This record gives sequence, C-alpha cells and structure tokens, in this order.
Amino acid sequence: MSRLFVTGRSGFVGQHLEAALLVLPTADWQLIESARFDLLDPASLDAALAETCPDAVIHLAGQTFVPEAFRDPQRTFEVNLLGTLNLLQALKRRGFSGTFLYVSSGDVYGRVDESDMPIAEHLMVKPRNPYAVSKVSAELLCQQWAYTESWRVMIARPFNHIGSGQNESFLVADMARQLVRIKRGLQAPVLHVGDVDVTRDFLDVRDVVAAYLLLLEKGQRGEVYNLCSGVERRVSELIMDMAHLAGVTVTFKQNPGKFRRAEQRRVVGCSEKIQKQTGWKPHAEFSETLLSVLSDWEVREAH
Repeated sequence: MSRLFVTGRSGFVGQHLEAALLVLPTADWQLIESARFDLLDPASLDAALAETCPDAVIHLAGQTFVPEAFRDPQRTFEVNLLGTLNLLQALKRRGFSGTFLYVSSGDVYGRVDESDMPIAEHLMVKPRNPYAVSKVSAELLCQQWAYTESWRVMIARPFNHIGSGQNESFLVADMARQLVRIKRGLQAPVLHVGDVDVTRDFLDVRDVVAAYLLLLEKGQRGEVYNLCSGVERRVSELIMDMAHLAGVTVTFKQNPGKFRRAEQRRVVGCSEKIQKQTGWKPHAEFSETLLSVLSDWEVREAH
C-alpha cells in the first residue's frame, strides 16, 4: 500500500478525502499520520515527515478565502507561496521522489471573455485578486520543481466545489445556514446575499476528491487539469432551488459587504482533459449535493 501525505487534512476537502479513503474498496493509499505542522515553520514540516517518507503528496492547505486575501494579501502569499516552497524543500530533505499534486484553483483564469468559454487549461491565466495571484505563483513554483527534480508533479484547478462541512464564509454554505435558520423561525424569510446575478460552475466535493485520487494514479507529469462540472448555474437560481428543497419561501436582500471586487460575471469550465486521461467524470446529482449541504446545516444549527 502506498503512503500518502496530505496537507490541509482537517479542512473541508481534507475531511472528505479521508472519508473517501476509508470507504473506497480500490483505495491503495495509506494516509500518513503526523503531528500538527505549520507550513511557515520548516522545522515542524521536517518533524511531520520524520517517521515516514511519502510515496505521494496532495497539497490542499492554504488561505482560500478571497475577501481575506484582499484584507491581508501578505499573509495570503506567505501561506500559499512560501508555505508551498517550505513543503517542497522539506520533502526534498526527506528524500521524496514520488508524486506531488498541487491543488490550485479555477479562479486563476480571472477575467474570461465569453468567446473563450467553456474555460480550458490552455487559456492564459489573468488572476484578478491576491488569492488567485498567489495560486498562480505557487503553480509556477511547482512546475519549476517538475523540471528540476525527478518528481511527478501535477496541478489541479478545481472550480467552485461544495458539500457538507464547508465554512459558512462560502456562498452555498452561507445560504444553507440561513435557510435552515429561516425554517426554524430563527431568522426572517429574507436571505442576505451579495451579487447573485452571476454564474458559476459548481462541483460536489466528493467528485473533486475522486479526481485527486485518479490524478495520483493516472495523471501525467507536469500537466494542469481543470476539475469542473461543465454546467453553468446562475447563483440566484441555485439559491431558490435550495429554498425549495428546504421548504421555505424567501426574498433576497443585497448586502454590499458580500460583494467582491474584480468579480467575473460568468464561469463555466471544460474538464475534457482529465476525463480523457483518467476516465474521471462527475457523478453526484446536483440536487443531492444541495440536500447534503442543507442536512449538514440542520445538524450544525441544532447544537
């Protein structure tokens, strides 16, 4: 069984990855248990890798919240770029020579003309916020290591992914929390929203995790892969679908504090590359995904 080291294991995607490895009958990966570590502390990374050298790494950890990146761009760059460099160097000191999957973001494409949709990997990146710039920078760093080391380095660019366990600072989780509170009479039937007249390409986090594991097995060295559904969904319609599933009637109230600077109006991606090279495709029914998010918040709000 191959040894897998995952950063960000306690986060939203990391928890789903760990759950998937427990139930997948074909999972050939054993998660490396390690003490808590700090990407900005090389000594703690060395300690985390001291007992076992991994065969593969999935680097999930990072500062992922765009408004926070505008608020504190320096910290975002420290965690996402310097933290990635520290991890790469710690792995080299440990004698690592396996597969390294860097998890970037579909946000790196930035402003995309409608003529360039659906968005494919060959499109030039035009990051429009500090978070996306930090991700592009870390991508380039990882690609440099792919050229100069014998490692099999790959980059994944997941688009918006949702599911149970996501922080309420993200849109779908925030809407689900509000809908549950409305259903319980804890909030007036008014959803506080940002700009909902935009479209996004949403993917179930369980499909994202499945893609990561397939990339470890079948992805090609030095390549970049989009992870997306290929379906464009208007945010306002998604929210109303959630309200219907929750059994409540709501209206919207726009909150200027929820608007993002440098917002892309439309997003829809192309995942033909990963589908052709690994056989991956999204399986989750979107209504089931939304129900899983609502059910998760039913539990959370009960405590």
